Amino acid sequence: MTDERDQPPFVPNTDELLAHNARYVEQFADHDLSLRPRRRLAIVACMDSRMDIFEMLGLAHGDAHIVRNAGGVVTDDVIRSLVLSQRLLGTREIILVHHTNCGLEAIDENHFKSELEAEVGIKPWWALEGFGDPYTDTRQSINRLRHSPFITHKDHIRGFVYDVADGRLHEV
Repeated sequence: MTDERDQPPFVPNTDELLAHNARYVEQFADHDLSLRPRRRLAIVACMDSRMDIFEMLGLAHGDAHIVRNAGGVVTDDVIRSLVLSQRLLGTREIILVHHTNCGLEAIDENHFKSELEAEVGIKPWWALEGFGDPYTDTRQSINRLRHSPFITHKDHIRGFVYDVADGRLHEV
């Protein structure tokens, strides 16, 4: 777990973000976007703040659904989102974007869960989905999608590892 003493004092961000939103509203131009993504594309990516998915892929608002979680792992909840994306909103292509230097690389799941259990009194029921190699984990996520009976459109599934050092995508 992170030692709070190693961090600068925490300052809440919400008020500043609301001020940014007020400026955003003044020039808001996305009111005519369709609920269905223009490119019929869904992207599953890690939540890592170093990755700007729209910028890295040259996407505009309304182009794709973006589903993010720790590690960009294909979990039951990701499957749920993709099923809705495909069946109700017309997506036909899935791209996975994992990355180098991920916080889930080489994490000891049992140790992490034991620390949480000692702290809060209950062991987490969910999997952390830690991994040692982002390329192997991307292949695992692709296989989960290809074997899911709920994912209808499987012809266009591709996976990539984003290199946080140079911004390049490497296909898996």
